[in-house]
Amino acid sequence: MDAAPAALTTHDLSLYYGRFRAVRDVNLAVQRQRITAIIGPSGCGKSTLLRSFNRMNDVIPGTRAEGRIMFAGQNILVPEVDPVVLRRRIGMVFQKPNPFPKSIFDNVAWGARVNGFRGELEKRVETALRQAALWEEVEDKLDRDALALSLGQQQRLCIARALAVEPEIILMDEPCSALDPIATLKIEDLMRSLALTYTIVIVTHNMQQAARVSDVTAMMMLGDDSRAGTIIEVDDTKAIFTRPRDKRTEDYVTGRFG
Repeated sequence: MDAAPAALTTHDLSLYYGRFRAVRDVNLAVQRQRITAIIGPSGCGKSTLLRSFNRMNDVIPGTRAEGRIMFAGQNILVPEVDPVVLRRRIGMVFQKPNPFPKSIFDNVAWGARVNGFRGELEKRVETALRQAALWEEVEDKLDRDALALSLGQQQRLCIARALAVEPEIILMDEPCSALDPIATLKIEDLMRSLALTYTIVIVTHNMQQAARVSDVTAMMMLGDDSRAGTIIEVDDTKAIFTRPRDKRTEDYVTGRFG
């Protein structure tokens, strides 16, 4: 695998819910301006790992992490790092679209306002909507309720909301699982265009989606103790799907189990 510069790296990362270790000993380099897909069976810790990258797990009582996550030259797990500030630089799009019960404009402007943006807010909103491939569909109805949009449009609106604060990394947790095939294709096309500017990490159960959109794929499995998930293989996506090194990866991507 030809490694691009890393935007984020983990070093011997383990993640716990109370005493239960959900993820163990993960070493991963997320390459800058590439799409990295994290795949693996249900319950192996993919979403837990993804949420650790901007400390979203912090909102769950009893969670803790061991090891390091390095971003911008700093271990983001240390207490000195403000997770709110971190999430401005590492944004997240969730499995189900979650627009606020506000206007389309106010949804996109919300993050910029919260973060004290003092520039031309209308321009920032337009730019984010254009980046999310939604501007032409909503430019004449920015004052309408965002909840009136289709699910696919709502998900692109949530992406625009994340983009409005100009993050460096975008995390996506099953962003198409609630969408129909046409809306899914639009999100996938959008991811490819965004990867020209942003670093993207996506968790997906959809093998075809991982193969279509990602540059790099990380395969997660439950470890020998059958409780904690870990990454067993990372490679260029084409290699993962055509010539994986680990037999467990081959069995998973070919549908033999999982």
